[in-house]
Amino acid sequence: MIMQKAIIEFIETLVSRGLSEHTIKAYKKDLLQLEDFLKKYFENNEVKLDQITKLFLRDFLRYLSNHDRNNRTLARKATSMKTFFQFCEKNLKLQKNPAANLHIPKFERKLPKYFSEKEMEQLLNIPDLTSKFGIRNRAILELIYSSGLRISEISVCSIGQVDLDEKTIKIIGKGDKERLVPLSSKAKIALRNYLTVREEFTSRFSGDVFFLSKSGRKLSPNEVRDILSRYLNLVAKTKGYSPHSIRHSFATHLLARGADLRAVQEMLGHSNLSTTEIYTHLTLKNLKTAYQQAHPRSDKSD
Repeated sequence: MIMQKAIIEFIETLVSRGLSEHTIKAYKKDLLQLEDFLKKYFENNEVKLDQITKLFLRDFLRYLSNHDRNNRTLARKATSMKTFFQFCEKNLKLQKNPAANLHIPKFERKLPKYFSEKEMEQLLNIPDLTSKFGIRNRAILELIYSSGLRISEISVCSIGQVDLDEKTIKIIGKGDKERLVPLSSKAKIALRNYLTVREEFTSRFSGDVFFLSKSGRKLSPNEVRDILSRYLNLVAKTKGYSPHSIRHSFATHLLARGADLRAVQEMLGHSNLSTTEIYTHLTLKNLKTAYQQAHPRSDKSD
């Protein structure tokens, strides 16, 4: 099979699985870049899937490294290739997976940016609750901070997923994995307030989508990001926060107040505990700061 056709089938599968638009674009960009690089090894620029070897893939990573790509970028490209060729092996009957033993470069993870509890309070209080849009946006903010949802999960959330009586929300996360996450009391109030005005947003396109745009359609992930970004700029314009920082704040604040790491992993929907462990570095940093400021035997000048 020609690689170009395989990429199309792979991307169609990602779309059907409900992966975020951002993730799908990243996979597509990585694989098209790989295909373009491999064309020099094949006649007529037609890259044949079953003739790609591990050496070709290593040459691609070496080429990227020589062009000043850092290990974080190389790791993402390697992960994209491994996922793609696993798909080809399983679904397109590729006999030998050239990426099976491909090394993924290690890199130092950047600590995620997060809001202080005081900043989160300021952020949550910005929406104008005399407006139906303000009521909706307050509910979105409260839900992300209450339950650690991703932007893509907010976008596809349906009314049936939210149980206000039990104060829980059922999330359909990456790879269609389900998880049940608690709702805070304040999030419950914000969501209930939104439901009283939701009818003012509805149209024939609404269905059971929970958060609706002014046209009555579901809010796309980009629309949710735009809404949140307007509020973020009012709180921390120069600090480089993103809408995802609210999810980071959810995890950081829970761990700082003594939550179990595995419970936070479950609520975030992380497949690997190592992904969640990055938040322990943030809480440790806070503990060290508190120690330096408070302990009588600490050296305040260090």
